[in-house]
Amino acid sequence: MLGLKLPTDPRWANIAEKNIEEILVDHAYCEQKAASTAISLIVTFPEHPELVNEMTALAREEMGHFKMVHDKLQQRGLKLGWERKDEYVIKLRSFFPKGGSRSTQLVHRLLIAGLIEARSCERFRLLSEKLEDKELAEFYRNLMVSEANHYTMFLKFARQYGEDRNEVDRKWQELLEYEAQIMKDLGKDETIHG
Repeated sequence: MLGLKLPTDPRWANIAEKNIEEILVDHAYCEQKAASTAISLIVTFPEHPELVNEMTALAREEMGHFKMVHDKLQQRGLKLGWERKDEYVIKLRSFFPKGGSRSTQLVHRLLIAGLIEARSCERFRLLSEKLEDKELAEFYRNLMVSEANHYTMFLKFARQYGEDRNEVDRKWQELLEYEAQIMKDLGKDETIHG
């Protein structure tokens, strides 16, 4: 369903379970960054009312998820800690060249956001299936559904606002191939995408 070319090594879930505090902190910041991305899309592309409406709802939802993860940290006597750089996202953002028309820039941002959501969905599925902590497993199962919806929404908008559907689909496939190469070097860290 997600179209990912390289699945996460299931052993990543073991790393995550042994470092659940780090996973929760990283996850909280991922949710905050997702909300920031939605706000940035509103500010940068206000001429698309449907996008603005959906991104407004998404920003609220992502901040709600941030609060949920922060609550999990507090319930466990843990602190939020400092934000970490997300090497996965940094590498993804380097794929498309800078510049181009407004519609090209929008499509590129939407495709990258969609792929981040797809990978998060896949990681949350793994956590929901592999964590021995049943409460956290259920927590990630519920969030997995949201991430899948976000992935499909971003891909829908990319196809809607792109000038040529075949070109958007070609770029999506190329981005998926590139992401698979990135993932070969990741999956060894206690981060959502690493």
